[in-house]
Amino acid sequence: MIMTYGPKRQVDTSRPHPARVYDWLLGGKDNYEVDRHVGRELPADGRDSARQNRAFMIRAVSWLAESGTDQFLDIGTGIPTEPNLHQVVQRIRPSARIVYTDNDPIVLRHAEALLVSTPEGTTDYVEADVRDPEYIIEHAGRSLDFGRPIALSLIALMHFVPDEEAYGIVRTLVDALPSGSHLALSNASSDLRPERAARITAQYAQAGIELAFRTRDGVARFFEGLDLVEPGLVTAPRWYRGAAPEREDSTIYAAVARVP
Repeated sequence: MIMTYGPKRQVDTSRPHPARVYDWLLGGKDNYEVDRHVGRELPADGRDSARQNRAFMIRAVSWLAESGTDQFLDIGTGIPTEPNLHQVVQRIRPSARIVYTDNDPIVLRHAEALLVSTPEGTTDYVEADVRDPEYIIEHAGRSLDFGRPIALSLIALMHFVPDEEAYGIVRTLVDALPSGSHLALSNASSDLRPERAARITAQYAQAGIELAFRTRDGVARFFEGLDLVEPGLVTAPRWYRGAAPEREDSTIYAAVARVP
């Protein structure tokens, strides 16, 4: 079943939205011309970055589920693209409970149709903005038990939030998690290919979307006070447990860390 919480917003097709641009980069069809225009102006390897983020998410949540985690809070869900997080997790742990969160109402429309849980588990949805972490925590608590470990997933999300605000948001979310929980996070880099990062930032700015690509040290700040899981903070294709994925260049930093 899927339950939804939060105020219902109208779809704004006059302005691009990160979730719909990401959908286009992944080859989806749930986007508008305003979103496709942004995507077409990005560097040619933009689709590679989207794919690498997706693959990192799948590897990270698979490992977490295999390691015993059965509760997941995924913020910045985006338009559902199979396999969705709950499908990956519930194949391993059918009774797992997942709460998705996004602020684009088109995501909710697809969530109601596509984010269908196993009979043993639960898949819920909170329509909210990551900039309101207290609201997310409150509503996620209707489905998740914050007295037991939870995996918090922030995949390709925080580079849409300015620096200092972003760190405070993540700290608020992590502080709500009990010991034994995990944070899985990826963020576009500003230092691996600076000229590319500057071009993408400028392109999104023209569309009215602010980006906060970060250096490796900047991304590491999100994990302060947490215990990084091997191999630590690396580029997305280099984060894996078990079988190694194909080696390829990437401008995305990614890591998983445990809440002590």
